[in-house]
Amino acid sequence: MDGLPHRLDDKEVGLLMKAPIRQPRAARGFTLIELMVTVALLSILMMLAFPAMSEWMRNSRIRTVADALQNGLRLAQTESLRRSRQTVFSLTADTNPADGLAAVEDGANWSVNFVPLLTGESTDPTFIEGGTLIGLAPDVRITGPATLCFNSLGRVVDNPTPGTGVACSAAAAAYNITIPDVESVRAMRVLVALGGQVRLCDPAKTLSNTHPDGCPA
Repeated sequence: MDGLPHRLDDKEVGLLMKAPIRQPRAARGFTLIELMVTVALLSILMMLAFPAMSEWMRNSRIRTVADALQNGLRLAQTESLRRSRQTVFSLTADTNPADGLAAVEDGANWSVNFVPLLTGESTDPTFIEGGTLIGLAPDVRITGPATLCFNSLGRVVDNPTPGTGVACSAAAAAYNITIPDVESVRAMRVLVALGGQVRLCDPAKTLSNTHPDGCPA
């Protein structure tokens, strides 16, 4: 009758009893050989990628120091215009240039000070701001002038006594940033024009329409 459960007859019961019982399939894992092959392939890939990764990291450290140096130079030039007086940018080994500094080539830090006027002020330069360079990447080295002076018009000028122990010269300047004894790195250069313009460039390229990031020949 409709609505009543169907009752199996003897034939249907027999067929059900003879039907094979399917066991759940066990999950299959990796074999030892498969794991060894995978580890070997990963090791090979890491060995191939390591030189490129190391070079990228070295170039990144150079770029970080170059950016910090460029920012310090631009600050010195900007402050000379803002304050309408001469400022001096210095490379220094002093970790706290606010307490006084001695300019040195290849300094680990930078400092910006405004130069005292000829009369009515202290003979010591007044600290504006400073920052670290080599501390960002200890293996990076900077070569370039220990001091640069910017006049009230933002131009590079002479000053035999800027108060930092090293005279300023009225000449365009170039700071080279690289890692010594490593040929594969991409060195950078920070240029300061006589007019005070500060520019970062790639010395491996010559400035042109196709290489706007290159350095002048």
